[in-house]
Amino acid sequence: MPSAPSEEVVLSWFDKLSNWGRWGEDDRLGTLNHLTPEKRVAAAGLVREGISVSCSWDIKTGRQPGATVESQRYMLSTGLGLEEEGRRGLIGGGRAGGAQEYIGMVFHGLDVTHLDSLAHLFWDGKMYGGAPASLVSDRQGALKHDVLALSSGVTARGVLLDVPRLRGVDVLAADDQVFPEDLEAAEAAADVRVEPGDVLLLRTGEAGARIAEGRNYNANKPRSGYQAACLPWLAERGVSMIGSDVAQDVTPAGYKTVTMPIHMVGIVAMGLWLIDNCQLEDLAATCARLGRWEFQFMLAPIRFQGVTGSPVNPLAIF
Repeated sequence: MPSAPSEEVVLSWFDKLSNWGRWGEDDRLGTLNHLTPEKRVAAAGLVREGISVSCSWDIKTGRQPGATVESQRYMLSTGLGLEEEGRRGLIGGGRAGGAQEYIGMVFHGLDVTHLDSLAHLFWDGKMYGGAPASLVSDRQGALKHDVLALSSGVTARGVLLDVPRLRGVDVLAADDQVFPEDLEAAEAAADVRVEPGDVLLLRTGEAGARIAEGRNYNANKPRSGYQAACLPWLAERGVSMIGSDVAQDVTPAGYKTVTMPIHMVGIVAMGLWLIDNCQLEDLAATCARLGRWEFQFMLAPIRFQGVTGSPVNPLAIF
């Protein structure tokens, strides 16, 4: 296994890999600036079979593995009893009825498939681009870098790099961290190359373990993921967004202060958008069946003002 960079080196990347000011002082897109209209058009050309694959988990009520707070669903009106003669329905008070509910969740964490906006993390009291962290407040939410930067969604070329398939295992061991050399070996095995503007999805196999273990799955256990050494590689390749079947970072990362280097350096310095906790087993099976590891990728967040991310349902379209 290659050597992990020292914490001193990782700390230096806050400056060396910084995109602050690269796309103007009012930049809200960060690495999504690599995704040009021409690249969106090219991504549409990857659709040949008309197959769509979800990369998201179902959101369930009750305690789920890795959930910060239980997701909630409160029914405000239901169909109970409406089959009884003479029972009045909600709509118009006559024969028609309807259901409605309230839902609530904490999507940041290790349970829900979600998007991290550039307001999600701070370093030395600042957000991406140097905006003060105080622009995220309890009353107004994120006044800068909220998820509305992606109001029009994301359409791009997606690439899946399946490292367990490369290793011949179902899931990577916690100490089997993913280095740039592994990403390039997975590229070679799949005959693809990650290019500027791409959305890169990394499979560690952890989603398969979560499916197999069900409610007994421990999301807080040590897990594999992107090693911090991947940060310069991601910057060099010009990816627009990354996702994984874990929360990106190796856990634990092994650093005292930069405890989540992919999140911390990625979001704050690079302006890198992250999709945590994807379900990539269905996508990996489809890629293997079709012999194709590139596809059209689509994602759209909830347009909720002041929010630092969003639950999402990423789609891979072949």
